[in-house]
Amino acid sequence: MPWKNQGGGPWGSGPKGPWGSGPQPVGPRPPDLEDLLRRGQDRLQQLLPGGHFSGLGVALLLFGVLAIWGLSGFYRVQSEEQGIVLRFGKYVSHSDPGLNYHLPYPIETVLLPKVLRVSTLSIGMTLIDDPARRGRTMRDVPEESLMLTGDENIVDVDFTVLWRIKPKGAPDFLFNIQNPEGTVKAVAESAMREVIGRSNIQPILTGARTSTELAVQELMQKTLDNYGSGILVQQVQMQKVDPPAQVIDSFRDVQAARADLERLQNEAQTYANRVVPDARGRAAQILQTAEGYKQQAVAEAKGQSARFLKVYDEYKKAPDVTRQRIYLETMEHVLGGSEKLIYDGGSSAQGVVPYLPLSELTPRRSTATTSSQPQQPSGATR
Repeated sequence: MPWKNQGGGPWGSGPKGPWGSGPQPVGPRPPDLEDLLRRGQDRLQQLLPGGHFSGLGVALLLFGVLAIWGLSGFYRVQSEEQGIVLRFGKYVSHSDPGLNYHLPYPIETVLLPKVLRVSTLSIGMTLIDDPARRGRTMRDVPEESLMLTGDENIVDVDFTVLWRIKPKGAPDFLFNIQNPEGTVKAVAESAMREVIGRSNIQPILTGARTSTELAVQELMQKTLDNYGSGILVQQVQMQKVDPPAQVIDSFRDVQAARADLERLQNEAQTYANRVVPDARGRAAQILQTAEGYKQQAVAEAKGQSARFLKVYDEYKKAPDVTRQRIYLETMEHVLGGSEKLIYDGGSSAQGVVPYLPLSELTPRRSTATTSSQPQQPSGATR
């Protein structure tokens, strides 16, 4: 007889033991297992033909159980999902979106990772609840965003990473990494710190954002591929790149001074580009003029030397005649442009002889032809 059915004992009446009455259940008592089994048998006998377990009833029961078990292998894969079929926990195949079938549990199971969903991961900033604004606001995370550049400056970088599962990388994504989001975040922060550490602060703040993003994306993808993660990094976006808040005012002053320096250098370069070609043009003009004068002087010298040689040849043939001719030509050249007075000092001289300037009469004669009054020559003297 069970202990609880005894009416009494050495420790008194009721369901007591050597240590007292024991703990009493609190609340409603759970149903007895024997009662549940008995009720299940009664219900099953009512459903079976004849009200008792016969061979046909057992066969129908087994067939129904097998049918239900076999139909449990159907599953549906959504458009953004991919079915990964596991046989006793080992990957065997994958299935495309639609209605598919695998061997029922526990032989085969299926996992449905969302391979087309693009996940966004923020680094250096996080969303927190803001009761004052009745919503969520962005808060900086300095331990993630503060980085050291190659020229030993500190820069505050907030960026986001867009990633998803590769088209054929779902098995690697499920079995090679335990925490995908944490892995992507750690790799992204490490890659950004490495790229920033190889760069100077000035290009990062101005025109090198695109190249920095591409470098971080390539380094992340290379690292994740080495892990065999099955993750595809689609894009890296730098949201904010600023100096630390403690020195941002001084840094802006430095930036303004550098901008003024670049502006003045550009103005000086513009002036040089305008003046230098002008000076070079004038120098080329002077050189060309000097070259022309040189060629002219050389040609004249050669002509004079040739003329002298010809005169000298004639002089050797008749020195007296040549000497007389040279004298007359020289006097003609010397006296040709001066005023002349001819004085006849002979016995029958009449003093000063009038001189008729034939060289001046020609233009005056042409003028007299067009004028109504003739003019007297003005070069005659006594």
